[in-house]
Amino acid sequence: MASEAGDGLFTVAGQRAVVTGGSRGIGLMIARGLVAAGMQVVISSRKADACEAAARELSGDGGACVAIPADLATADGVQALASGVTEHFGGRLDLLVNNAGAAWGAPLEEFPDSAWDKVLDTNVKSIFRLTVALLPELRAAATPEDPARVVNIGSIDGLTVPLLDNYSYSASKAAVHMLTRHLARRLAGDAITVNAIAPGPFPSKMMAFALDDPDARAAVAARVPLGRIGTPEDVAGTTIFLASRAGAYLTGTVIPVDGGIVGCG
Repeated sequence: MASEAGDGLFTVAGQRAVVTGGSRGIGLMIARGLVAAGMQVVISSRKADACEAAARELSGDGGACVAIPADLATADGVQALASGVTEHFGGRLDLLVNNAGAAWGAPLEEFPDSAWDKVLDTNVKSIFRLTVALLPELRAAATPEDPARVVNIGSIDGLTVPLLDNYSYSASKAAVHMLTRHLARRLAGDAITVNAIAPGPFPSKMMAFALDDPDARAAVAARVPLGRIGTPEDVAGTTIFLASRAGAYLTGTVIPVDGGIVGCG
């Protein structure tokens, strides 16, 4: 009985997925994990050269990955990506990973309005726009037994007060978490689950200032209860879980993948 219950529990091979912000950082970690697990993956990012280079790399060992560059901070960019995904996958999409993001840091009294516009447009508005634009494809792939999945990438900065002066970023990620819950409630009847992952410290461009220096990296790791920085397997594994049969009964959740920073704080 135990082996029957576990058969195919974490299998995602053959599924169709989109990962935004997939050319670097956490998005690339997730895309690489999905391709390795046998999924057909579209990655998108604003910089076409980087996006296409990442897709070639991920397809190098026989994986299935293509690039559709787009600037998701604009309505036209969202529509261009949605149209490209529809054409590529033929109108069915099993998994949408909304990862594209922007950050901004500045002292409180110098924090500009432009930082709010850029960060909220990229981190929040683009998630809403792209999810709505791809609803026909998600609905076409969804069944009550095997829902289509949306995974939004939030941050522990939306769950705890950051040490940095990144006011628009932390506010945007808290908004991502609430938007996740709101969409989950609305789309449950369509057999579409919506969950969020809230990463802690992972090696990425946003964290380079703190992780490239060995002493700073050690200080960051020391603040993590599990004593280390996140690895690609940590965030890719959580995404695969949410995309698999094992995660089919979860919706509206925000999962901190942070080595215990939130849960043990």
